Amino acid sequence: MTVIQQVSVDRMKIIMFLPLLLLVCSVSADQTETAVQQSCPQDIHAVLRELTASLAVQNERITVLQRENQELATKVESQKTEIDQLKQQLQVKQVAFSASLLDQGEGDTGPFDDHTTLIFKHVITNIGNAYNKNTGIFTAPVRGAYHFDLTIVGHGNIVAGAFLLRNGEQISITYENPTSGTVSASNGVSLLLEVGDQVFVRLLASARIFDSQSHHNTFSGHLIFTM
Repeated sequence: MTVIQQVSVDRMKIIMFLPLLLLVCSVSADQTETAVQQSCPQDIHAVLRELTASLAVQNERITVLQRENQELATKVESQKTEIDQLKQQLQVKQVAFSASLLDQGEGDTGPFDDHTTLIFKHVITNIGNAYNKNTGIFTAPVRGAYHFDLTIVGHGNIVAGAFLLRNGEQISITYENPTSGTVSASNGVSLLLEVGDQVFVRLLASARIFDSQSHHNTFSGHLIFTM
């Protein structure tokens, strides 16, 4: 039984006692009317004062206990919310991806007349699901510092090159100008990203890269720390 329930029981006992007291006084009045007229009213008034004071105390105790219970419930709810937030923060801190250009087969990509967004279709790792293999775009799930790496492979006498962009702004270029044979180029950069910022790669206009099931061309990134 809770404290509030116990106090309520005490109040009920007091309330039930009053009619009994009145009944006793009434019975006594039939037997000794004169004596009761002198003593019973005084006794009733005294008991009523005591009952009134006791009820006031009980009401005050109930009010205090109800307030304490409400404060406790509010605190518990707040702690639940904090726990949920901590769980969410722990999940978004786990962000890392790596993908290569072709999901199957081999061949050239490019050259194109304009800069063209590259979609790295073969997902090697995608912890946190922040990289979209259908668009080639990485979207930051949390504000923080991220690191990205880009590697491309070209061949022949056609330029191999690609931009790394943040929200459409060119950040870096990975570039190689072969005269013959096969060449590769790599670059890396660390970026401060806000929630929702997008990072992706575009092939330079007139550039060409080659990929196969050896996965020469890769786009990778991970969260270093939140901010």
